[in-house]
Amino acid sequence: MPPVTPNDPSSAPSRPAPDQELWAAPTAAGPLDAVVAVPGSKSLTNRYLVVAALAGRPSLLRAPLVSRDTLLMADALRQLGADVVEGAAEGVGAGDWVVRPGPVTGGSRIDCGLAGTVMRFLPPVAALADSPVEFDGDDRARERPMRAVLDAVRQLGAVVDDGGRGLLPFSVRGPAGGLRGGTVRIDASASSQFVSALLLVGARTREGLEVVHDGPPVPSLPHIRMTVEVLRDAGVLVDDSTPGRWFVEAGEINPLDVHVEPDLSNAGPFLAAAAAVGGRVRVPGWPQSTTQAGDVLRDVLDQMGAEVTLDRDGLLVEGTGELYGVDLDLHEAGELAPVITALAALASSPTRLRGVAHLRGHETDRLKALVTEVNALGGRAEETADGLLVHPQALHGGVFRTYADHRMATAGAVLGLRVEGVLVEDVATTAKTLPDFPGMWAAMLAGVGA
Repeated sequence: MPPVTPNDPSSAPSRPAPDQELWAAPTAAGPLDAVVAVPGSKSLTNRYLVVAALAGRPSLLRAPLVSRDTLLMADALRQLGADVVEGAAEGVGAGDWVVRPGPVTGGSRIDCGLAGTVMRFLPPVAALADSPVEFDGDDRARERPMRAVLDAVRQLGAVVDDGGRGLLPFSVRGPAGGLRGGTVRIDASASSQFVSALLLVGARTREGLEVVHDGPPVPSLPHIRMTVEVLRDAGVLVDDSTPGRWFVEAGEINPLDVHVEPDLSNAGPFLAAAAAVGGRVRVPGWPQSTTQAGDVLRDVLDQMGAEVTLDRDGLLVEGTGELYGVDLDLHEAGELAPVITALAALASSPTRLRGVAHLRGHETDRLKALVTEVNALGGRAEETADGLLVHPQALHGGVFRTYADHRMATAGAVLGLRVEGVLVEDVATTAKTLPDFPGMWAAMLAGVGA
């Protein structure tokens, strides 16, 4: 079979001349031996923040992730009437956050950045206010689908002004007297965040809230299960016993005192490094049981040829540098597709990733971006209707574009471990969910952990 060339430029993401500093992705000098302490989960941190802001009394979040996405959420909640205070100022642990709830107020402008959790979780919260709240974000954020959640808050009686686009920018004004609740029907096939957004405010409606999904399968169901468990941690009664239907009872939201788990998806590049070049990498604090989709890494890395061990000291991945292709349905863990694609491009046999068509609506069109960038380094990748095919082929150095997508940047770093001369554009975009990724990466390669 002849090599697969990059997608036609008319349909692929543009590959502009570098306008960001290029980061020379380090090549591993040999097998690794490192312990990498990964910061807290972004998905959990932002869910805890929203629930704490709607609770009846102050909450304490221990070891939350402090990154662009979580700082945007904290600031947005301040705009809506809550307060988020660094722990040391409150006499608790430095780095912890105290969240003091308050009445939801409007008349503000929310900067969503490129954070899907901010732009999707907070319109229903804003609908609890009786004056308008304006939402906007980065340029790419204005392309991410929002119609399902905006139509849902309209069903709840809120007024939404989006010019009929179903996209940012828009404004939301809640009905007088707050949200009544009842049944909302949505098509959440583009993002599980649409369901989570509604569940998070369900207890603050007068009658409780039933959410019914009507459409193709919802992706990333573990993220909805995470939302349900966070609500239950706060004493909220949620019935999720019927597939495609969720009911949240109206009632009090209790304050939280929680320790945020490490971000298992952000651990992916570091664990993948051991599989790619050999040696061992341990991530401490890996939970024995979790709702995080990133936990599927244990099975994936095992299938690709690594030895994976979970014990009281965390998750240990030991590799030989030999990688095997896989056939995976990542419908529930699409966020792992970039790092798995990087490993697939280094493997000795083909890989097929399925169930991830929804990645076309993420920070960038991740499927086109991955194909374009792998092929630009000499690889053989192609899009399918719902995923990717990656074939073995020798790679060479070159510029790896990231399209303002943090997971593209970390995928480029994994490729650079075995391919000399990989230059990752805008590695600083990793600060969206992982502060100081380059420093952590360098420390791992030095064998001293992070």
